Amino acid sequence: MLPEISKIKGIHPGAILKRELKARGMKSNELADLVDEYTQTISAILNERRGINTGLSIKLGQQLGIDLDYFMYLQASYDVQKEIDQLNQSKRIPNLNKIRKILFWDTDFNQIDWERNKSAIIKRIFERGNGQEINEIIAFYGLPTIKRVIKLSKNDFLPAFNENVKKHVISTPH
Repeated sequence: MLPEISKIKGIHPGAILKRELKARGMKSNELADLVDEYTQTISAILNERRGINTGLSIKLGQQLGIDLDYFMYLQASYDVQKEIDQLNQSKRIPNLNKIRKILFWDTDFNQIDWERNKSAIIKRIFERGNGQEINEIIAFYGLPTIKRVIKLSKNDFLPAFNENVKKHVISTPH
């Protein structure tokens, strides 16, 4: 029996469908034949690489004996949650109590887009920041991102930049 939508909002419909197929002892290729869909389509949905459209929601509803719009509601809920997650991710900011505003004297500190300007921010912090600021930026962006930005950067920085890279990045264990 499929769970109530209110209990599984935001979960990919493929995950729910996969669980239901397992409970019914049904293979994905059997379901594909029953609903007249390509096996690859059903597989992509079960592996959460593809969404469910209205036509397939109707076919699944008929085949599984549930509301015809059940999987459409799940898909819509999943899509909304995914969009919310992306919006929240883009508004992610580091702990600003650990970064001196004076480092960004040439811009409005409260208007910095921390994701879009990450290369310039990382360069600035490694050039002019103290240990706390550097550690906060490493924690915020992650060491792989820091290393990638440093590797792609032209080496026209203040001497402190290279010293901070050696101290905080190169000497850091992977």
